Amino acid sequence: MFFLSRIIRCVTVIVALMAAADAWAGDAYAPTVGDAFPDTVYWGDTHLHTYLSADAFGMGNRTTPETAYRFAKGEEVTTTGGERVRLRRPLDFIMISDHAENLGILPRLIAGDEQLLAGPDGPATVAFFAEAPPLDRVLNASDLEAFKALSTTLMEGKAAASTGDRGVDEAFRRQVWHAVIEVAERHNDPGTFTTFAGYEYSSNPPMLHRNVLYAGGPESTRQTMPFSKWDSANPEDLWAYLAEYEARTGSGVIAIPHNSNLSRGRMFTGQTHAGDPMTADYAALRVEREPVVEVTQMKGDSETHPIASPDDPYADFETWGGANFDKNDTPNAWVSNSYVRPALKRGLGLEAELGVNPFKFGLIGSTDSHNGLATADSGNFWGKFAGNEPSPFRALTGTIYTASGYAAVWAEANTRQALFAAFKRREVYATTGPRIVLRFFGGWDYADADAARPDFAELGYRKGVPMGGDLAQTESGKSPRFLIRAVKDPDGANLDRIQVVKGWRTLGGELFERVYDVAGSGDRVIEDGVLEDIGSTVDFEAATYLNTIGAPELAVTWSDPDFDHRHAAFYYVRVLEIPTPRWTTYDVVRFDTPSPPEGTPLVIQERAYSSPIWYTP
Repeated sequence: MFFLSRIIRCVTVIVALMAAADAWAGDAYAPTVGDAFPDTVYWGDTHLHTYLSADAFGMGNRTTPETAYRFAKGEEVTTTGGERVRLRRPLDFIMISDHAENLGILPRLIAGDEQLLAGPDGPATVAFFAEAPPLDRVLNASDLEAFKALSTTLMEGKAAASTGDRGVDEAFRRQVWHAVIEVAERHNDPGTFTTFAGYEYSSNPPMLHRNVLYAGGPESTRQTMPFSKWDSANPEDLWAYLAEYEARTGSGVIAIPHNSNLSRGRMFTGQTHAGDPMTADYAALRVEREPVVEVTQMKGDSETHPIASPDDPYADFETWGGANFDKNDTPNAWVSNSYVRPALKRGLGLEAELGVNPFKFGLIGSTDSHNGLATADSGNFWGKFAGNEPSPFRALTGTIYTASGYAAVWAEANTRQALFAAFKRREVYATTGPRIVLRFFGGWDYADADAARPDFAELGYRKGVPMGGDLAQTESGKSPRFLIRAVKDPDGANLDRIQVVKGWRTLGGELFERVYDVAGSGDRVIEDGVLEDIGSTVDFEAATYLNTIGAPELAVTWSDPDFDHRHAAFYYVRVLEIPTPRWTTYDVVRFDTPSPPEGTPLVIQERAYSSPIWYTP
């Protein structure tokens, strides 16, 4: 498969260039008055693992795709640890993204599949899992030391599961993939609950993982097979493989990069995987295959880092990865190539050089849960993996994980076709869990009063472009105006502020950024784009907060005071909630445990990130 993708690359680059041209033409998507426009935001998760993922199974997960779908739809299910659980509010769509590498092998091996038993390490793997402690025993350990010992044994299963390609034949792989497609199709209910067939491609080290999401149903997805790192560790080969599938079937497919924060400075470089300079063909292929990226999830936030954004007081949010610095890299290089905001800035520079911006992507969140439970609620957090499900010991041992995130999609209907089209045009946004409703439009003629109008969305589309779009200059020197509205999660915290994050490139090639506070709750006054802190109502002893500060809704029409029509720029919105208890605080109160280790975050300021709007002179 590796050699096949090399052969087809020349053809697929041409296909990608043609498709990219169509996509660029659609960047200025703005329905006219009377036309239908996306009037509903749909909530989902494009990154969920069940027991079909070798690492998830190895760490104790026994949740099937059937159970995972039922949980996402709001049904009560039983966890691997034996608890009866229900998602407080059902999701609208989901993609189960089990790892392509060794997909579905361990459940079949443990069940006694003769082919797998005869393969590499088959009997030894079965023997290992026969001796592994069951999850309920781990979660109900007698004390902390017993929990740590049992957890260590349980987690050894991850290494036991990842012993390389187990040599299964194509017939076996196809059978597993068709079963994945079949269960997704069985739960797909257009208009009510949408499922996407897909998988995770896991190239590492370093972490250059992508989730592959197919737009079509079984008639298309049965014509392909998951592409894994056993086929090639080069993401460019994945793109070529997906482009060939799309050209052959006429059915859409995208790849979604995630955990760039853990890529050790490799995800967003200005080079190819082999270290060669980017070309226009490379950039076109990349932006066509990867229109969105996952900016937040349980393994940390990837928006930005204090090193990359030292003037942003909210940059150090659920930050992972300090221990993952490559010894041969400087922290500055590691951060600038690993986080989304620096990548968006780099994209402006590459576009000036190549004529194509390879990092022109929208932003979504997803969970990356490895226990089959798609929950990103700090007050109802079911953990990153099976051993991280609620227990009296979790707040003492697993505090690095965060309850995040979800993908929000503005679409005309809850169907594969409509949702996929929104992904492609980047009319999507990310939240760290709360279901904040966010609208963001850019244009030239919005009035101050437009932010309060009841026909806010219709006006936004008629006079400008939504998040994900391109704002072309129409009047030299005139500053663009942005129409923004954010509404709190009806079951969650009030809003603190709306911010606009701007990045731009000067004529001399320098790249800059600035964060503007553009709307705030209460009687606080914005001075020179800065708003004072809102304070906190969190009660640590009760794990509660009060909505006596903040606002249920914020709306504003904002104009860039520092606009220079000669400079390419991007703008995206960041919305902050008031401070609320983090899951660690909820755990301490629920289980009456000792205080977590020193430095453990106990408060979180949840947020939403819009996709950018780009300005090109």
